[in-house]
Amino acid sequence: MDIAHLIQSALAPVFLLSGVGVTLGVMTSRLARAVDRARHLEELLTRHPADARQIHDDLQVLARRTRCIHAAITMCGCSAVLIALVVITLFANAFFGSGFAGTIALLFVGAMIFITGAYIAFLIEVRLATRSLRIGPPK
Repeated sequence: MDIAHLIQSALAPVFLLSGVGVTLGVMTSRLARAVDRARHLEELLTRHPADARQIHDDLQVLARRTRCIHAAITMCGCSAVLIALVVITLFANAFFGSGFAGTIALLFVGAMIFITGAYIAFLIEVRLATRSLRIGPPK
């Protein structure tokens, strides 16, 4: 395989890796916002103990959301590592003439499984966030 064809073969996984990186950015931003909100609610709890029940309920939802987004970030990271290994293995396969085609396929399928799991966990987190959304004063 010539180097031009090798780089072309590696380009698709590199673009995928870029997309995973952007997804990680979105997910870490959501995690940061949930953590900031939890800190704010904990501060409110000390200043307004009469609202403790509602604040504790909100904190429970935030705890579930952060667990989901943490799982999504972890799976996204695993996917990124596997995609990087696909690119490395593509080059190793070309330069050493080894039969790594099966390994490359397994790494890619593993990356897709992890990214699918990450998006499922992300969708669950978004569902939790929208389900607990309250607009306006409490009733």
